[in-house]
Amino acid sequence: MKKIQMVDLQGQYEPLKAQIQQSFNEVLETATFINGPQVHSFQKELEDYLQVKHVIPCANGTDALQIAMMALGLKPGDEVITADFTFAATVEVIALLGLTPVLVDVEQDTFNIDIQAIKKAITPRTKAIVPVHLYGRPANMEAIMQIAKEHHLFVIEDNAQAIGADFTWSDGRKQKLGTIGHIGATSFFPSKNLGCYGDGGAIFTNDDELAHTLRGIVNHGMYIRYHHDVVGVNSRLDSLQACVLRVKLPHLDTYNQKRRAFAHLYSEGLKKNPHIITPEIPQGDTSHVFHQYTIRITNGKRDALAEYLSQNGVPFGVYYPIPLHQQKAYQDSRYKEEDFPVTHQLVKEVLSLPMHTELDQEQINFITKLITDFV
Repeated sequence: MKKIQMVDLQGQYEPLKAQIQQSFNEVLETATFINGPQVHSFQKELEDYLQVKHVIPCANGTDALQIAMMALGLKPGDEVITADFTFAATVEVIALLGLTPVLVDVEQDTFNIDIQAIKKAITPRTKAIVPVHLYGRPANMEAIMQIAKEHHLFVIEDNAQAIGADFTWSDGRKQKLGTIGHIGATSFFPSKNLGCYGDGGAIFTNDDELAHTLRGIVNHGMYIRYHHDVVGVNSRLDSLQACVLRVKLPHLDTYNQKRRAFAHLYSEGLKKNPHIITPEIPQGDTSHVFHQYTIRITNGKRDALAEYLSQNGVPFGVYYPIPLHQQKAYQDSRYKEEDFPVTHQLVKEVLSLPMHTELDQEQINFITKLITDFV
C-alpha cells in the first residue's frame, strides 16, 4: 500500500505535468506575470463553468472576503452574522474592517450556520450574513436568501471549501454555490478542490455595478492607471497560478465525483459502529463536494483515536478545535456559552480523514478498519 497522505498534490500533478509546464513556459517567455492572458482566460472559463456574469480573480480567499465587504460599503460598527464553527479567516476580515462580528451556532447534521440562530441574532445594526459552506456542503441558501430579503441584508457566500458544488432549490433548480448571494468568495489554496500552486482566490457576482466596484478595489482602486476612484488594495491573481487553475478547471467535476465516491467508501466501512457518525451523502446528488470527509466520534475517544491513527501512519485533521467566540482575538462579552451548544459538541467530536483525488480503496479499507477496531 502506498503512503497515506492527507492531501496528495504530487500525485494529482503527475498526469497534468506536461500541460502545466507548457503553460508556465508561455508565461515565462512572454513575461506576462500580472494580469496576463492566462488570468483573463481563466476568468472567462470560470464564469462559464459557474454560469455567473462576473468572476474577479484576486490574490487569496481571505482577500476575496475582505474585498467583498469593502465593495458593499459596510461601515465600522455594522454587524455581520457568520458561523462560530469555521476557519478564522471568515471572522478575521469582519474585524479587520472595523465591522462587528456576530457569531452564531451551527447545525449538528450539516455543520453549517443555523437558520434559527441567524434570525435570533438580527438587530437594527445587522447589514450582512456570511454563510460558510463548510467541508464542501451547502448551507441552506434558500432560507438565508429569504431572511436577507425580509431584512434588507447582504449575503456573502464563503465558498472556499465548496467550489463546484450545487445548491438545489425547492423547485428543483440547481445553481452553483458562490453565485447565489450578492457576492461569493473562494480560495484556490493548493489543498482546495480547485487549487493552484501558491495562493489565489476569486470573487463572484451577477451584479454589474458590484462587479465594477470589485474590479477597482482589487487593483488599488484604479480603473485608469494612476486614477484612484475608490479605496483599494493590491490583490491580483498572478499568471502562473492562473496557468495551474486553467489546466485543473476542466477536471473539477471529475475531482469532485471522486471525492464523493471515496466518501461513500468511508461511510460504508464505518456505518456499523454506533460511536461514529458519518456525514450524509445524498444518492446521485452533486451538492456535497467533500473538501473534507469529517466524522464525529461520540464516545469521548476522539483525541485517543487521533493519536492511534498517527501512530499507524494515518494523517488526520481536527477542523476546528476551538470555537471562534473563544479565540482570544474574537472574545466578546455579548456571547453566552449556552448559545453555542452544537459548536461546543463538535469541537470535541469532529475528525477529518484523508480526502483527495489520489486515494484508493486499499487505503480507505485500512483507515476504516483501524478506526472501527479502535472505537
